Amino acid sequence: MANTLTNILPKVLARGLMSLRTRCIMPRLVNSDYGTEASKKGSTIDIPVPVAVGTTAVSPSNVLVAPTDLTPGVVQVSLDQWYQNNPIGLTDKELCEIDANEHFLPMQLEEAIKALATVVNQHIIGKYTGTARGVYGVAGDNYGTDPFGSTQGVSGATLARKVLNQQLCPKTDRRGVVDFAAEANMLDLAAFSDAEKIMSAVVKMEGEIGRKYAIDWVADDDVPTHTAGTLEAAGTAVSTNVAGNSYATITLTGGTGETLLLGDIISFAGDSQTYCVIAGTTGDYSEGVYTFGSDPDTVVVSVVPDIQVSVSGAAVTKGDSHVVNMAFHRDAFAFATRPLLDVSQDFSLGSKMLSMQDPVTGLILRLEVSRQHKQTVWEYDLLWGADLIRPEFATRIIGKSG
Repeated sequence: MANTLTNILPKVLARGLMSLRTRCIMPRLVNSDYGTEASKKGSTIDIPVPVAVGTTAVSPSNVLVAPTDLTPGVVQVSLDQWYQNNPIGLTDKELCEIDANEHFLPMQLEEAIKALATVVNQHIIGKYTGTARGVYGVAGDNYGTDPFGSTQGVSGATLARKVLNQQLCPKTDRRGVVDFAAEANMLDLAAFSDAEKIMSAVVKMEGEIGRKYAIDWVADDDVPTHTAGTLEAAGTAVSTNVAGNSYATITLTGGTGETLLLGDIISFAGDSQTYCVIAGTTGDYSEGVYTFGSDPDTVVVSVVPDIQVSVSGAAVTKGDSHVVNMAFHRDAFAFATRPLLDVSQDFSLGSKMLSMQDPVTGLILRLEVSRQHKQTVWEYDLLWGADLIRPEFATRIIGKSG
């Protein structure tokens, strides 16, 4: 059986990667160009983030202009996700069929790949919010409806494009990820699907939105729903950010026991910018919840982006719960994956391991196989990390009123 396992191992791994590619949406849409050297859980990857470069008027002179000292920022992505499928036992009959049929992959191995793909997708898209950065752009104003409805038309796409342009997002490599409800609405729109409108019948034939309004659209059933906190009776911002802070700290008053949640969208009267809640102060913060209460009626929260105008005394409103459909540039998110072993290795206990990288998604999948009594046990595993790197390159897509 040892020789059989040696021959079958690359086949099972390659077919697993092909199945993973079709199910794992997010790694194909975000930046994952960060190397493939072997690593371990807990290692970090440094992701460079450029800083703004100013300009100056030209004044001819015999004195050389000194170059500006620029230090690009760095965001560290931790390889903190290491998952495997529950071990699966395959019979000798299934092994023989894998060896004989180049397209065969047992159903249970397909399910194992599906489970891993779900975990990866949910982890990446779940980075729309965090304790350092959050997607603060909002396209749309009706949190209670799915975007792209019949009365809204293509406004979800046009407003997302507008917000990305306003946030100086590059116009290339833009992606849109929506849930199946939003996709169904998009497929019903003539502007997205009718052959006479788009000069192609491919949408009606294949059911894939494709590239519209310079955004590549895909549907993913792992798009999360953000459950918003409450801010019914809280009305006033009484202070703004301190100079030098990387984000804005705001004290809100007037609350009667309400809570804000990590990732909530808030806005202020007189300011068209929307903000994402990313942190709260000690005593007000517990498990991602920022609570009005014992102080007695104030809470201090931090938001992104920095507040550029005074909001002292301004009324505060909060966005409701919503599906986090998004449009973003590929560099908004970073995804890094590493092999746990960079070469095939045999162990004295009879186990074998092999790692392989998918050239499309960048995912590095490892397969471990061990022989037991009358069966062979198979385990896939993945090591990866992800984070939101440039929130200015992303926007949520909300339903539109009327």
